Amino acid sequence: MTAPIDTSGSAAEAQPEAVLAGAGKGKIEGRSLGQIAWTRFKRDRLAVAGGIIVILLILAAALSRPLQALLDLDPNAFQQDLVDPNTSLPKGDFGGMSWDHPLGVDPKFGRDIFARILEGSWVSLVVAFGATILSNAIGTILGLVAGYYGGRVDSIISRLMDTFLAFPLLLFAIAISATLQGGAFGLEGLPLHMSVLIFIIGFFNWPYMARIVRGQTLALREREFIDASRGMGARGPYILFKELLPNLVGPIIVYATLLIPTNIIFEASLSFLGVGIQPPQASWGGMLREAVDYFQVDPQYMLVPGLAIFITVLAFNLLGDGLRDALDPRSR
Repeated sequence: MTAPIDTSGSAAEAQPEAVLAGAGKGKIEGRSLGQIAWTRFKRDRLAVAGGIIVILLILAAALSRPLQALLDLDPNAFQQDLVDPNTSLPKGDFGGMSWDHPLGVDPKFGRDIFARILEGSWVSLVVAFGATILSNAIGTILGLVAGYYGGRVDSIISRLMDTFLAFPLLLFAIAISATLQGGAFGLEGLPLHMSVLIFIIGFFNWPYMARIVRGQTLALREREFIDASRGMGARGPYILFKELLPNLVGPIIVYATLLIPTNIIFEASLSFLGVGIQPPQASWGGMLREAVDYFQVDPQYMLVPGLAIFITVLAFNLLGDGLRDALDPRSR
């Protein structure tokens, strides 16, 4: 015989009427995948800090010319009166730092370093973003096609990837950039140099994105929603761009964020070697090249552009790592 259940006055026990009465008061709302990823991303303080720095860098690059006009800055203005003719060093302490020149002036022509850093920011970011968009576009399309169709198509595209990856990219970039310095395709000067860099960096880096997209596509093409699309009569292009591509946005964004700093370093390397952005146009790599001759007597001239590159690359890497962990927690 079982003992009777005591239901008198227990606060922990809820009667059915009470449960039904409070059911409509607190609504439980579902969260989208984007909201879940954003919640994960906000928990990573380093990623958030990197994202803030990236936003500030993009704003500084986008507003570079207006800021120069507002602050009356000219990155190419020679100010020989700020350089000591006897020592060939900026007058004053710490590389000529002052209220008018917060980062000092260069020891060669007395040009304002802050103005040149600001001017070089948009050059580096435009080249890096342009090259990343180009390589991602080519790599995404070819990776989708190779992974979905497979067979001979996959073999041809895969061998094409191997061919491009076998190119000595740095030597090839130096040769092309040096050949097209004068003028080509109706362009000359800064537009030509930036277009050549975007083409070289973007066109020869697409196999990296293509391999990632191909691998993801191979896994997705066997999923049920792809079989359902085929069963409903959907053709290849529709499945590629309406079914597969939306499911690859996360990996593409993450890899693009990690590829941008690599492209910034590559552009700075070419400019440092003298085959990238040409003077008098300011660029971070070009400033490093000019600072080599003055490193022992004026190390600040090399330190400032070097820190600009370091902080930019670090911020993009932190942002990319945070996005990867937020969009794909299993990768941690």
